[in-house]
Amino acid sequence: MSYLRGWFSLDTSSSATRVEPNDSYPNQSLSVPEIHEEYEDDGSDTAGEDDAPPAFPAINSAQRAATSPSSSSDSYRGLSIPTILTDSALMPPPPAPGLATRRPGVPPPQSSSSLLAPMTTTQPPKRPSRRDKVALAPGFGPLDWGNLKSSGQDLRGVDTLMRIPPSMLKLHNKKEDAWTAINGKVYNITPYLPYHPGGEKELMRVAGRDGTKLFSLTHAWVNADFMLDACLVGFLVSEPSS
Repeated sequence: MSYLRGWFSLDTSSSATRVEPNDSYPNQSLSVPEIHEEYEDDGSDTAGEDDAPPAFPAINSAQRAATSPSSSSDSYRGLSIPTILTDSALMPPPPAPGLATRRPGVPPPQSSSSLLAPMTTTQPPKRPSRRDKVALAPGFGPLDWGNLKSSGQDLRGVDTLMRIPPSMLKLHNKKEDAWTAINGKVYNITPYLPYHPGGEKELMRVAGRDGTKLFSLTHAWVNADFMLDACLVGFLVSEPSS
């Protein structure tokens, strides 16, 4: 490399260095730019500026270019960003329910919505009717009645089953001779009077007539056929035509 130094003569008095070629080469001039020290950013250019956030999207970004009128084709390709809604442009909240305007005892307006509050009333709830049971005498409980039925004692009072019209049924309306019809069957209820949990007075209300309706309203869950099977007298039929 030392032999190359003789080919060039450096002139340090000028900003550019002029190179003198050797005799064996044609005349050529090369200019070498000056080498300056590397610029270092000390932050003095931004001193005193506020801390405002940078623009978003950037000024020269593709998103801003897509919003310009000349780039409608870019917006069609999906490059446009959605618009951020302000507080006034947002969906308003649902209206508050008008519970304070409801009046007790007045039904709400008819609507197809199933989320409305139930109807209210100012009337107190009705107390359910309760039947007071009568204290039975000792030896007249349900188990005692079951033992009496299985004892073989005659509780019917008749020799054979009969066809009983209403005119014949109403003749048996005394405590010593009480018949009643339940679900088309006629029973002799005289032996069952002291065993009735509701008392003899309540059971005598159906003596001599059809007691199906009252029986269903009072205790429809009771199986009358099983309870009074040993007292069966016959079957209720319509009056014979004259």
